[in-house]
Amino acid sequence: MSSNTQKRVEGAAEQVGGKIKGGVGRLIGNEQMEAEGRAKELKGQAKKEAAKAAERTKGKVEEIAGAAKGKVGDVIDNEQMEAEGRAKELKGQARQNANK
Repeated sequence: MSSNTQKRVEGAAEQVGGKIKGGVGRLIGNEQMEAEGRAKELKGQAKKEAAKAAERTKGKVEEIAGAAKGKVGDVIDNEQMEAEGRAKELKGQARQNANK
C-alpha cells in the first residue's frame, strides 16, 4: 500500500472515529466530547483530502511525462516508445480521476 493510500485510509478512519465521538457526545449532552469529535472528524477529512491531492499531483506528472515520451516516440518513429508514452499518459489520467 502506498504512503498516500495509507494516509487516505488513516484519514477516513479518523473521520469515522470523530463522527462516532461527536455523536456520543451529542447523545449524552457532553459539549466538550461533541466538539472534540467534530475536530477529529475534520482532521481526518483534511488528511484524506491531502492524500488525494498528492495522488492527483503524481498523476498529472505521470500524464505529462507519458505525453512527452509519446511525442518523442512519434517524432523518431519509434512505435514502442510512442505506445509506452500513451500508456503512461493514460495511467496518469486514471490516477487523477481515481482521486477526485
